[in-house]
Amino acid sequence: MEENAKWVEDLGDGVHKVRTCVWSPPGDHPVGCGIIVTVKDNKVINVEGDPTHPITQGRLCPRCIAMDEALYHPDRILHPMKRDRADRGKDAWEQISWDEALDLIESKVRHFWEVAGPESILTFTGTGREITMYSAAYCHAIFGSPNYCMVLSGGSCYGPRCTIANFQLGAGYPELDYAAYFPDRYEDPRWELPQYILVWGKNPVYSNPDGFFGHALIDLMKMGSKLIVVDPQLTWIAAHAEYHLQLRPGTDAALAMAMCNVIIEEDLYDHEFVEKWVYGFDEFAACVAEWSPERAAEVCWVDADVLREAARAFATHSPSSALWGLSIDTETNGVQAGHTFLAICALTGYMDVPGGITLARPSSFTGKWRYETVNSVPDEVRAKRIKDQQGRYSCWDAAGPGPLPDVTLDWLEMDEPPTDFKMSYWFGTNPLACMSVQPMRWEKALDKLEFNVVQDVFMNPSIMRLCDLVLPLSMSVEHAGIVMPHFGRNTHFLGAMNKAVEPLDSKSDVEIMLELGRRLRPELWPWETPEQFFTDQLHTAYDWGFKELQDDVVFQQPFEYRKYETGALRADGKPGFDTPTGLIELKASVYSVFGEKPLPYFKEPELSPYSDAISDEVKEEFPLVLTTGGRHISMFHSEHRQIPSMRALNPWPLITIHPETAAAHGIAEGDWVAIENPLGRCIQKACIRPVVDPRVVHAQHAWWYPEQSGEAPNLFGLYKSNINSLIPHESVGVTGYGAPYKNIICKIYKVDSLDAFEA
Repeated sequence: MEENAKWVEDLGDGVHKVRTCVWSPPGDHPVGCGIIVTVKDNKVINVEGDPTHPITQGRLCPRCIAMDEALYHPDRILHPMKRDRADRGKDAWEQISWDEALDLIESKVRHFWEVAGPESILTFTGTGREITMYSAAYCHAIFGSPNYCMVLSGGSCYGPRCTIANFQLGAGYPELDYAAYFPDRYEDPRWELPQYILVWGKNPVYSNPDGFFGHALIDLMKMGSKLIVVDPQLTWIAAHAEYHLQLRPGTDAALAMAMCNVIIEEDLYDHEFVEKWVYGFDEFAACVAEWSPERAAEVCWVDADVLREAARAFATHSPSSALWGLSIDTETNGVQAGHTFLAICALTGYMDVPGGITLARPSSFTGKWRYETVNSVPDEVRAKRIKDQQGRYSCWDAAGPGPLPDVTLDWLEMDEPPTDFKMSYWFGTNPLACMSVQPMRWEKALDKLEFNVVQDVFMNPSIMRLCDLVLPLSMSVEHAGIVMPHFGRNTHFLGAMNKAVEPLDSKSDVEIMLELGRRLRPELWPWETPEQFFTDQLHTAYDWGFKELQDDVVFQQPFEYRKYETGALRADGKPGFDTPTGLIELKASVYSVFGEKPLPYFKEPELSPYSDAISDEVKEEFPLVLTTGGRHISMFHSEHRQIPSMRALNPWPLITIHPETAAAHGIAEGDWVAIENPLGRCIQKACIRPVVDPRVVHAQHAWWYPEQSGEAPNLFGLYKSNINSLIPHESVGVTGYGAPYKNIICKIYKVDSLDAFEA
């Protein structure tokens, strides 16, 4: 911690307070909550919200409040550890020094470079942690590999929406205008209150996703904004909405096309905006004309009149705004759903206007730098990136920062893959418990590699089963860093993570990155400290550095509306949008290059009770629609399971079942329930609520049990409640984006206990 810094308040008696912003680890979406940390004798003794933070204004989620429980948990990994490859799955760890750990990595990497080439090293990244900003650099600029990987089928988190926005708007991630760019927030005279907010497949009050501070939605509701919520579940915000469109999971594209149909057929669209700034209107109008509200009602289970009224309300109350969520990413038809969601916003003219939807060019700061590091990989090595050998996913290969996860698994499963894979390096991911569909297949595939390294804060099932070396990470109050909401794609502020306490024997993701970089490719890594690195990155966009950001704690980016009129959205400075046509593309000109249709369409999920791809016998045996990905505000994906206060809020994995459905199956509240389909089986506890349709069940994801035996085969109960075992591999869209995590067939039945699970 820096002495006499502006962000430190000395209270005497060895006690001081530190103003800082939170990111991770442990995991959290990059909201950058402002906190004040009270420290005595290098120990955090209190965490409270910072009322001066312009966005969070003193409000915190339970994970921030429980930070001390994570910091001082007895199971936290505090030293580097290694074990023999033959001991994978065993608790046979040996504590070693950092020098030994880094020496081991360096020697292995240099050996694999020599015998199999840089492409033999895979890196695996996860979601939502600080490392998201730097993980590509580890792969490209340290290991020299083109194989920057995930295990999330179809890359089904945030990336699909960003790609859709890039293709159709030529802009970064579109966001609700909640005055986040303005220091005086809602009092700024430039801002207007959105009259309606269309919340599509997102529960932001509980998840604070993608860098959006969810409680801002409640701020707007208190001021008079009304909600239109599209969600298969009756959430808190849906219960407080003017319109709740409770659709069948996986039918978002059909619903969105029907809303566009109403807006166009009833002449509710913004003619001036469409004529000047939109491309392909006539073709798009003809496309959605086939989707009447009545047709959509049959497919989506949403009343046609309610659909009409919601579309009318949104289109006729200017300005209005919209939020889109993970559900668009987690379906094979998600590109079309996202395409049509953006069309609704464009038809109504709400793009980049006060109280509408904010747009921005992707940041020139770290958000852009991380992907540019691929240029440090020689062309002949880049040509060896994992790709589908049938050339099916040219869109992903052109737009994605690394290989399609589904194709990566295909290559790893080959007896003689085109590349002789040797090593993997993981950051911010617990792949078997959290992201991978068909995780048993991923387990076997990753076990083939000779050397697996991970950096993390707690032991988890994936590490115990597969890793040979563990590097302990410092937590966000133990190191310096920068928070970038929306990962640089619509970043309303930069926040400083100011070190409040000194770590013991752990390092930050950036510290490890710099040390490995200097060892392996020193010509690319001139920085001695993270602070030097951050300052140089900031200097690409600003005339000030990291110290100034630390002093201010929060820097809000300058902002202007209607940037399409001034040229601020285009690289060439011309008015319009940074697309091939210079306009928002309702007919996407780039998709045909990749074998995708330029206009949206609805395709029935492959494994649904209404699909032609499965037999009537299978439909009869597995009649329910399973939607997954549920989580509680106390936990971030697979994290926080061992934090006492957080686990007390959500002690068991829950499957939400309608009372009628539960009664028909003889299931009572709190019973253990098996969830099964032709692909797999798992067990969760019954949560019986009338918040889902009787034909739908809703399961939480990423569950494992730190209190259980960690050694194989149990692996902290890895597979007992793992809902991803029921999701198919490589059921992705034409572009490669999206997979059916939220729309699949299943059946349910009561079992005696969690131990009724059989692999």
